[in-house]
Amino acid sequence: MCRLVAYFGSPVPLDTVVCHPAHSLLRQSMYAHEAGSATHGDGVGLGWYGDGPEPGLYREVMPAWSDENLLSLCATVRSRLFFAHVRAATGTPVARQNCHPFRHGHWMFMHNGRIGGYERVRRGLEAMLPDALFAARKGATDSELLFLLIMARVEAGEPVEAAVQSVLGQTLQAMQRAEVDEPLRVTALLTDGQMVHAVRYASDGRPPTLYVGSNAHGQILASEPLDGQHEHWQAVPESGGLRLSLAGRSEDPTPLGELVPGLMSRLAAR
Repeated sequence: MCRLVAYFGSPVPLDTVVCHPAHSLLRQSMYAHEAGSATHGDGVGLGWYGDGPEPGLYREVMPAWSDENLLSLCATVRSRLFFAHVRAATGTPVARQNCHPFRHGHWMFMHNGRIGGYERVRRGLEAMLPDALFAARKGATDSELLFLLIMARVEAGEPVEAAVQSVLGQTLQAMQRAEVDEPLRVTALLTDGQMVHAVRYASDGRPPTLYVGSNAHGQILASEPLDGQHEHWQAVPESGGLRLSLAGRSEDPTPLGELVPGLMSRLAAR
């Protein structure tokens, strides 16, 4: 499993969130508390929005704790919206193109979790991609595949929440057809640069952790509380999500309710 953090608010240096807190993402790369693996050394990535419409991206295969370029970027780059991710690979190669976040136009995505039995369903899921998005696929991960499947539906005019729900449903159906016993686990963040969408779902009821909190400048989503104090953070509900906008950063996040309402029961009835 991976660890991730996102910030949305007034522009701040990236290290304010990524490096400085007592239980920052940098520290989680070495000493995660709520993941299957304590260390996450299979790559690191940053994505941030600046003056242009598309986000900047930095991804590297070395561990976050030994990446001097990462520290330099975090100390000098300021952004109102940024993602950061440390990877613990689950079956796909340690390679730059497999590091998160992933970018498509002005959209950005990162993920913690996995598609159970991925190698048994990968070919069928990739076949659902339109040609242009199939050509845009650079890596081999299930995370990038989920992102591009969601993008295909968004570009066809579906709202983000509906697109996510449809892709999760398609994925579960493919897993059922392949008689996969492993679960689908998706804790993911998606943004267009104006709004951040978060989802937390697992077919076995055990999704990777995700918390929402804030600092003096904006809102933060993180795999683990950055100060180590759970009472300062709200857990994103299972089978639920959040939608954060810059205009509402001083208010409570808008709950989306159950993101996948009755999905398993509907699939079982087919």
